[in-house]
Amino acid sequence: MATVDRRQLVVEAAEKSFALFGYKATTMDHVAKIANVAKGTIYTFFTNKEELFDEILRSVIMDMRQVIEQEFDSSKPFAENLHHSMDVLLSFRSEHELLIKLSQEVRDFGTPKAREGLQQIELAILEYLERKIAKFIELGEIRPFDPKLLAYVVFKLYIGLASDWNQIHEPLSETQIKEFTRDFLEGGLSPAAQH
Repeated sequence: MATVDRRQLVVEAAEKSFALFGYKATTMDHVAKIANVAKGTIYTFFTNKEELFDEILRSVIMDMRQVIEQEFDSSKPFAENLHHSMDVLLSFRSEHELLIKLSQEVRDFGTPKAREGLQQIELAILEYLERKIAKFIELGEIRPFDPKLLAYVVFKLYIGLASDWNQIHEPLSETQIKEFTRDFLEGGLSPAAQH
């Protein structure tokens, strides 16, 4: 078996293990067993569990960026792209087994490395949104707010409405979230609203 193939096998096995057991409970023995390789093989590619986890997070972030870039349509207006992008990102987050397990682990145990992993994912989302917002500001489609700040507000608004809201209120439908967000943001983001 080629070296690259074994490395990929280890990465895939580690992702399965982290998704099944979480960060804290995953061991190199689990990974070796799932990959069907000797534990020493893992150490030829990765120094420790943290390094292996970081490699998987980089891969997840790349996959997420690829998915969202395929869905982005620069010929569409800001609001439409924003809603679609957030739908895709939230769907990716809520359906990706590793991210679900990490969220559970942070909620149940507060594992620092799991929290750090989720923060890396969030930062990647925020950086993506910031770049897109900056582009729409440049095009004059939205007011010249600080793109980093606006990306944060938009992301937290969507997360708040799509998941946090549900913990204390009747869940909002996708349509309700889109309509509220559109009305809320367009009222303050439209170039016509500028004084």
